Amino acid sequence: MISKEQFDKEIAGIIANAIREDVGDGDHSSLACIPASAQGKAKLLVKDKGIIAGIEFAKQVFAYVDKDMKVETLIEDGSKVKYGDIAFYVEGASQSILKAERLVLNAMQRMSAIATKTRQFVDLLEGTGTKILDTRKTTPGIRALEKWAVKIGGGENHRFALYDMIMLKDNHIDFADGVSKAINLTKQYLKDTNRDLKIIVEARNLEEIKEILDCGGVYRILIDNFNYEDTRKAVKLIGDQCLTESSGGINEKTVRNYAECGVDYISSGALTHSVYNMDLSLKAV
Repeated sequence: MISKEQFDKEIAGIIANAIREDVGDGDHSSLACIPASAQGKAKLLVKDKGIIAGIEFAKQVFAYVDKDMKVETLIEDGSKVKYGDIAFYVEGASQSILKAERLVLNAMQRMSAIATKTRQFVDLLEGTGTKILDTRKTTPGIRALEKWAVKIGGGENHRFALYDMIMLKDNHIDFADGVSKAINLTKQYLKDTNRDLKIIVEARNLEEIKEILDCGGVYRILIDNFNYEDTRKAVKLIGDQCLTESSGGINEKTVRNYAECGVDYISSGALTHSVYNMDLSLKAV
């Protein structure tokens, strides 16, 4: 994953761009009927159940819109919530609360959905030693939020983007004319460019796994679309030579079975691309 400094820059960029997109030259609905001097208070009302996420992000949004707004947190990120819970109160200029409202809700509803789904996977893996990973199958422009939500839900982040890890998948291997050639060219590239990046290589069968191991220098092997029996064989073959990761359409019904094959990680795009937003409201009080 990227550094905390880079991650913070990503979050700041998301906030600035989202406010630009939503507010434009002014929130004319609020400007038209609410005095600039008016003060107000609102609550974040939960109308669903699951894992709440995005509270710390909401604080950053409020501070960006108006540094004088105050937030009283009642429930922390990562907590279980139910219908009727109040996550926080925000107090300050009424115009400022309304300007921040939609971004806060849009982000928190999606982040909470992702955190909730991630926690379901984490609970299913309990006791196996296998960790759940997200992927790059994220919503363009808000990847940092979605990966943050996975962490809040108890999962782990895979690489953030194309620049922070080497991942040789089937197309790389085919375009490079074979797995060994792809790995050896990658090693030379990292040497030539003086980059220190971990290498993950996707394997489509046991023969490719043997070839990857013969090349050496790989951080993790992605055991992609293997059945349970072949996954167990792959894990045994790899041993402690590098880490292992299963992927490929793994869902809530199959994740435990793959974990029991002995893999270190399971990655699932469903954590971020197949969720339904949690129902949340920001209500004046």
